[in-house]
Amino acid sequence: MNAPLITPDLVRLDVDFGGQPSEVIGHLAKLMAAAGRATDAAEVAAAATAREEKAGTGVNGRVAIPHCRVAAVNEPTLAFARLSAPVDFSGPDGDAELVFLIAAPESGGKAHLKILSKLARALVRGDFVETLRAATTEQEIVDAVLEVVNAEPKKKKATPAAPAASAEKKPEVIRIAAVTSCATGIAHTYMAADALTQAAQKRDNVELIVEPQGSSGGDPLEQSFIDSADAVIFAHDVAVRDKGRFAGKPVVDTPVKRGVNSPDALIDEAIAAAKDPNAKRVEATSESAGEDSAAASDGQPWPKRLQQAIMTGVSYMVPFVAAGGLLLALGFLIGGYDMANAWEALVLQHSPTNLPGHEVLVDGTAMTFERSGWALYLGAVLFATGQMGMNFVVAALSGYIGYGLAGRPGIAPGFIGGAISVMVGAGFIGGLVTGLLAGVIAYWIQTWRVPRWLGSLMPVVIIPLLTSLVVGLIMFLLLGRPLESLMLGLTDWLESMSGSSAILLGIIIGLMMCFDLGGPVNKAAYLFGTAGLSAGTDASFEIMAAVMIAGMVPPIALSIATFLRKQLFTPAEQENGKSAWLLGLSFVSEGAIPFAAADPFRVIPAMMLGGATAGAVSMGLGVGCQAPHGGIFVIFAYEPWWGMFIALAAGVAVATVAVIAIKQFWPNEEIQKAAAATVAA
Repeated sequence: MNAPLITPDLVRLDVDFGGQPSEVIGHLAKLMAAAGRATDAAEVAAAATAREEKAGTGVNGRVAIPHCRVAAVNEPTLAFARLSAPVDFSGPDGDAELVFLIAAPESGGKAHLKILSKLARALVRGDFVETLRAATTEQEIVDAVLEVVNAEPKKKKATPAAPAASAEKKPEVIRIAAVTSCATGIAHTYMAADALTQAAQKRDNVELIVEPQGSSGGDPLEQSFIDSADAVIFAHDVAVRDKGRFAGKPVVDTPVKRGVNSPDALIDEAIAAAKDPNAKRVEATSESAGEDSAAASDGQPWPKRLQQAIMTGVSYMVPFVAAGGLLLALGFLIGGYDMANAWEALVLQHSPTNLPGHEVLVDGTAMTFERSGWALYLGAVLFATGQMGMNFVVAALSGYIGYGLAGRPGIAPGFIGGAISVMVGAGFIGGLVTGLLAGVIAYWIQTWRVPRWLGSLMPVVIIPLLTSLVVGLIMFLLLGRPLESLMLGLTDWLESMSGSSAILLGIIIGLMMCFDLGGPVNKAAYLFGTAGLSAGTDASFEIMAAVMIAGMVPPIALSIATFLRKQLFTPAEQENGKSAWLLGLSFVSEGAIPFAAADPFRVIPAMMLGGATAGAVSMGLGVGCQAPHGGIFVIFAYEPWWGMFIALAAGVAVATVAVIAIKQFWPNEEIQKAAAATVAA
């Protein structure tokens, strides 16, 4: 770092910076710009405010630490304000009186996270916070902050090997191994770690070492200390990594905030657990599943875990759909659409030295094709390769849902269940069901207590075998026929849609794609489109087209709007608008997220209106798409291609007009202030 992180001109004491977090952040951003640390105060303020709106940065002690990474910042910088009028930053104990704004360059890596973690750890110390409150000059603040931020991390005391530890340890001393983690891995992770450490240091009968699993890293606990520990504390909001290291230890499992607010109570509970032979113990679930197990999500509610598992299945399925779908489309492009009527015979009966002509004998019947020679043969090869990829789509969806719930032992039963779903005609709905069944059953079997000699066989033999057996029996004996009927009914309904019913479906798809721009609702619509591609029907291609075209609308519309009416958008949004159009053309709906996060009540309804228009026009024109991704760059996969352009243009036009109108007639005061400040500067 070339310049100090904070200087007196970046500090303000006992000031009124307004009543909203965005106002406080705006004033601190101006301090950075005035000190030459940032080229655009409005851009810094917009980025930090957008981050603040996602989750408040208030922490214990009536302190707030808003932060951002943005291109307008030259080097990691910290601005501070002690407020005379406290402001609500969603802190746990009231409005914030002390506010730090941390800004780092976009290319600054984890610099701002390290600053955050050091500040968070210091804020646990009452003396540091009191120093900030009692300071009479800006220089006192600077000295106090630099002392904690620039301090070298204390090296963890070396722990002896387990046998020596047990020999040397006094009978009355309780050893506690602790892990802390929070959703962002920044503030509460390290605050809880230091709160527990300080509480333990006040006791002569407790030896406690914490492993903070946060964004800026932390020393892992040595296995020798874990082995000699009498109890474990898990203060966490996300899954504990490598949980199997603690298998068999008495455990206190609690949210991370208790680690910050009630460290003494947690230590008392850990001591009680160490002395209780019936105390809850860490299960060896993640060890049985393997190190990359996704089953280590204990502590999360089951609905959330099921949702995450389905999203895991979708994310792993998409490459199969993408590769297979694009190869099918290329096969049509090169070999002609009639090639699909005999692709298997064209591939197996011919070769580069025996190219097919216009007329080919297929199962004793002569068939005539529009193309011949290399074009027909290569098209058939591409189509055959894509078809093999598409054959794995349902199995991949099912297999990786199983993986999302149970780790590696859930993969094989999930794939087998998916293959059974295809065999019985249950399609992707069956794949969803078998994936969830495989994951839940495999996860349950992992909890069985088995002899050590059998434990090594569990993840690679016993669990896949038993789970596959159960899933197969359930599908063949109970669920296969009902799911087949459900899938046939859905297919018949989609095939029968025309006119107003097809347009209504297009509207629903467009609304879903633009509601949360890459969130669960968007992903549900995308799953509906991509999973249906494996059916290969005209209806499934039309749904995929509506999904893709509607998803392209928001970034393109917002990009155009920033060019047409700059004054309605912040400088940061104007900058985002310069590249958002390309993201939109590539079908990356997330390109609109910065706009929606900064102004959701104006942007999201306008984008939903445009998406609904695009979906309706696409379905009304009968546009089909055989590729699951790529946007405008897979134009050869659309049929008719001109219909795609009409639907996209209609959706973009409606969304652009709507967002400009809403922002014009229902102005955003924060954006107006930012724009006015930019003009004044």
